[in-house]
Amino acid sequence: MIRDFVPEDFDRVFEIIEESFPRDEHGTYEEHKKLLSDPAYKIYILADDESRAIKGFMSIWDLEKAAHIDHFAMAPEFRNGGNGGKMLQDMLKHLDKMITLEAEPPENEMAVRRIGFYKRNGFFLNEYPYLQPAISKGGNEVPLLIMTYGRDITKEEFEALREVLYRIVYKRKPKEIADIIGRTEKP
Repeated sequence: MIRDFVPEDFDRVFEIIEESFPRDEHGTYEEHKKLLSDPAYKIYILADDESRAIKGFMSIWDLEKAAHIDHFAMAPEFRNGGNGGKMLQDMLKHLDKMITLEAEPPENEMAVRRIGFYKRNGFFLNEYPYLQPAISKGGNEVPLLIMTYGRDITKEEFEALREVLYRIVYKRKPKEIADIIGRTEKP
């Protein structure tokens, strides 16, 4: 069953984040905790019907014209059993605007598998160059790609989406956004 996040879920959700994502793709415990106060940020929990154990979670940013899946992961003991696909399909029905997410380029087996999962679930890989800004102080920018549900997007749509992601999700100011874009698009 999918339910709304409650504060008591936070420690387990953060454990799943640490087990599932490279360090440069997520913030610290304190940074994630701070996100909970942002009204545009929401976490959904997939819980076991009987034990109520957290099987997985999805964090979503409600942006101006899109819903952006920030982190989506199953606890290791609940992976490869169809839980992720079911949760994703249920959430796709729940969200009523364009749905986006960031994915690693298909440069290793795990990234290829992850992109394949999203494609099987109706997402399109957009090949525009994109850098995820450093999340934490001292962290690194990460080259990623944007995937969109239902269709690919034009370059103009991508550029508008990128600006919104940088401004709302990553809290960057216009000068910082221009600098990141400049590094992304250099020859």
